[in-house]
Amino acid sequence: MINPAAFTHTSVAILDALNTFEGVVIEIHISNVHKREAFRHHSYVSGRADGVIAGFGTQGYSLALRRIGHLIGEVAGSSARPAP
Repeated sequence: MINPAAFTHTSVAILDALNTFEGVVIEIHISNVHKREAFRHHSYVSGRADGVIAGFGTQGYSLALRRIGHLIGEVAGSSARPAP
């Protein structure tokens, strides 16, 4: 989970760092960035994120944790299945 805040629209360095990470990335924004200034509508992080949660306030963090848990469970379940 990452809430890059103002770095969302300005930091290629954060994108580069996320591109080195092989796990799930969920981008979180407390506010709905699409209702804000136009420059906030672009996100460098979204290019790497597996999902984006915006506008749910701090509840976005618990939603992101639930999604990551679900994805981890899917991966664990698929690796536990016998090969056909």
